[in-house]
Amino acid sequence: MNIEIVDIKVPEGGNIIIGKTHFIKSVEDIYEAVVETNPNLKFGLAFNEASGKRLIRVEGNDEGLKKLAVENAKNIGAGHVFVLTIKEGWPINILPRIKQVAEVVEIVLATANKCQVIVVETDLGRGILGVVDGEKPLGVEGKEDENERKEFLRKIGYKR
Repeated sequence: MNIEIVDIKVPEGGNIIIGKTHFIKSVEDIYEAVVETNPNLKFGLAFNEASGKRLIRVEGNDEGLKKLAVENAKNIGAGHVFVLTIKEGWPINILPRIKQVAEVVEIVLATANKCQVIVVETDLGRGILGVVDGEKPLGVEGKEDENERKEFLRKIGYKR
């Protein structure tokens, strides 16, 4: 058994969602879930097949984001993993719908932060053990930080 840390490339000004799913039709169903939720979202989707041809299946509406999703999926190299790179939208808006896709087993990451995937490799193949999302905390929120957080959420329209 070998353990590898894979640095994930997040699109500049965008976000990434990584999850586990279990069937070849996942790539089309996740695509539909995204466009049905936010047709203006720019995205690339890559899905690693775990059997058969074992291809990286690709969908999306932005060539650069598709290429980045494929690069990340290839570097992770684990079967039944999908990588969704997005711009012009937020994971919070599409995650509920993605979670409703029948084949989706788990979401392991949704972030705009620097991140890593911890991958294990055995004689059978590769799998995701976990993720590292961002950096460790530097302190505890004070009153000024609380006010900044509340103002930010209202500014971007997530709270009234």
